Amino acid sequence: MKNTRKYALTFLLAVASAFLAVWIYSSFFAKSEVVTIKEEQPVRFAAYSDGDASLPDLTYAAEKSVHSVVHIATQSVRGGGWSTGNPLFDEFFGFRQQEPQIARGFGSGVIISDDGYIVTNNHVIERAQKIKVILNDKREFEARLVGADPSTDIALLKIEAEDLPFLTYGNSDNLKIGEWVLAVGNPFNLTSTVTAGIVSARARNLGINAEELSIESFIQTDAAVNRGNSGGALVNQQGNLVGINTAIASRTGSYAGYSFAVPVSIVKKVVEDLVEFGEVQRALLGVRIGDVTAAVAEEYDLDKVEGVFVGEVTESGAARDAGIKSGDVIISVASERVNSSAELQEKISRYRPGDDVEIGIKRNGDRKQFTVTLRNKHGDTQIVRDNITVLGARFDEVSTREKRNLDIENGIKIIKLEDGKLKDAGLEENFIITHVNKKPIYEVNDLKREIGNARGGILVEGIYPNGELAYYVFGVD
Repeated sequence: MKNTRKYALTFLLAVASAFLAVWIYSSFFAKSEVVTIKEEQPVRFAAYSDGDASLPDLTYAAEKSVHSVVHIATQSVRGGGWSTGNPLFDEFFGFRQQEPQIARGFGSGVIISDDGYIVTNNHVIERAQKIKVILNDKREFEARLVGADPSTDIALLKIEAEDLPFLTYGNSDNLKIGEWVLAVGNPFNLTSTVTAGIVSARARNLGINAEELSIESFIQTDAAVNRGNSGGALVNQQGNLVGINTAIASRTGSYAGYSFAVPVSIVKKVVEDLVEFGEVQRALLGVRIGDVTAAVAEEYDLDKVEGVFVGEVTESGAARDAGIKSGDVIISVASERVNSSAELQEKISRYRPGDDVEIGIKRNGDRKQFTVTLRNKHGDTQIVRDNITVLGARFDEVSTREKRNLDIENGIKIIKLEDGKLKDAGLEENFIITHVNKKPIYEVNDLKREIGNARGGILVEGIYPNGELAYYVFGVD
């Protein structure tokens, strides 16, 4: 028992001594280290707000735009041709008389003036012989096709009406990635429908336009756009028109997250040309181009991945005559930077043949400026006038009965002939033009296109109401 007390006392003395030693060291010998934690400032981005996040109010833009978007219904007649006319021969050779096929289509359009000018897509009205416009208030009008531009997929219609609600042009150049926009269409002849999304990208080239001189510089959005919305409006938060909805990226034909609109910078120029000249005045730089990629920069020893690479300059083209060479890199148009083929095409599309434009290029690392006088597709600087006006004729569609009686499948009839190329060539009123330069003519736009694409001689084939076949050859300056 005595030993137990002795051991316990010894243990308590040892513990007390340890605590005393620690206290003495920490109080008189150890130096405390003060550590401060610096609070980093949060990273701030453009338009960042510390307040509660909220979606933009799009009601004003929607109310302003829905009454300016219309439904477009089209009708065209194809086929209806007859075979030999002899039932025995038809039966022997397996020929069958075919009834005309009536094709109907629909889409949307945008009123851009109070007196009835309407913008839509060319593919909405292409080959249509009848075009009907239904307003948001259910009024219906027969529309006249003022003109169309397949290269941009834009068409202009006109209805006889006044005091119509219309959209004003915005500035598609000022659109920012992430900016809210509305897609407005009238696909089902109900009332205009509105969907919202953001600008996902600009200057997209999809390669969907088969025209040789096509211009594709789409605004990409994630606003829901489906069939029938083609030709509808893309508007900004102020309710101004910034694009014409044209295409979707989808394997099924239904909206799948990507939609594309022709920017209003292109639309405005096309509309002005169609109203003033009846034809789009397409200015050409005269180069074959491609985007500058890392591979291109390495192959051609470029100092930077930027601009648009000039692979070739056309003979007697505007660029060559101004001094631009193959291997140059175009970096600006009228002091505005370009970084893709689509951007370059969009900038040049705003000009007309004969306009001078400043082109900035890089050559062997050096920057140079060239003044280029743009040209038309024929290689000169002349403005191309409406060929139908020059030809001096007015046309109408050919009835189904008349097509059957004459055993033709297509054609347009001259209903009035004034001084001009056709009258000088010997054509007479009521002559039905079926082919121009061996291409079938279904409507006036087909005739415009073939005449516009021709260089030099024009071969016109057709038939008179009495069944007399005839052809004429003449030149168009």
